Amino acid sequence: MIKVENLRKTFNGNIHAVKGVSFSLEKGEIGCIIGTSGCGKTTTLKMINRLIEPTDGKILVGSDDARSVDPVTWRRKIGYVIQKAGLLPHLTVKDNISLLSKIMKRDRDFITRRVDELMGIINMPYDQFANRYPIELSGGQQQRVGIARALMEDPPVMLMDEPFGALDPITRNSLHEEFWNLNEKLHKTIIIVTHDMDEAFKLGHKIILMHKGEITQVGTKEDFLERPANAFVEDFVQGHSGE
Repeated sequence: MIKVENLRKTFNGNIHAVKGVSFSLEKGEIGCIIGTSGCGKTTTLKMINRLIEPTDGKILVGSDDARSVDPVTWRRKIGYVIQKAGLLPHLTVKDNISLLSKIMKRDRDFITRRVDELMGIINMPYDQFANRYPIELSGGQQQRVGIARALMEDPPVMLMDEPFGALDPITRNSLHEEFWNLNEKLHKTIIIVTHDMDEAFKLGHKIILMHKGEITQVGTKEDFLERPANAFVEDFVQGHSGE
């Protein structure tokens, strides 16, 4: 479970990037944050991961309060996936996946077993792909490896910043299906930042629409289509669906 309460971020004393954002997700739920350019969605995600420190507000993962945990320790408990996977080009697939576990000095046998397990989960068999380098992979394969890397330490929460945005439509749709089915098995609590309303509708148990640093509506696909909170929400949905 993740809970965000009255989260705020002010830059230079007078630029209010995020203004009192609150939402919660239960175990296994996927929440998709979407909104206009510069609305604060990526800043919100980075505050949850402590890449940016909030000006005010509370972030809870289970019973753990972000303010009571060292930022590096906090980040190691949260899986983080970015656009284009962010793989290190000089490391093989197995070394990219196991990077955090090696930093944390996990047992070698554990690392080998876990990488093998994860490569099976993402449909990239160890014997075929473990020793390849990122340049030898397709965009979809790289993104799968990025997801496996985020899962290496079995975090309860995963944060994903435009994880499928750089992929072609066919690959993106295929990964959507794989990702949804994967989380049906793993039951992670996941927050995805996306610019694609159709992607949010497809993946999100909850959609969180932001505008000018604030949340304008939180709800299901049906809520947005049948019960928009206001004219902005209605116009946004009409203008951003079917892209």
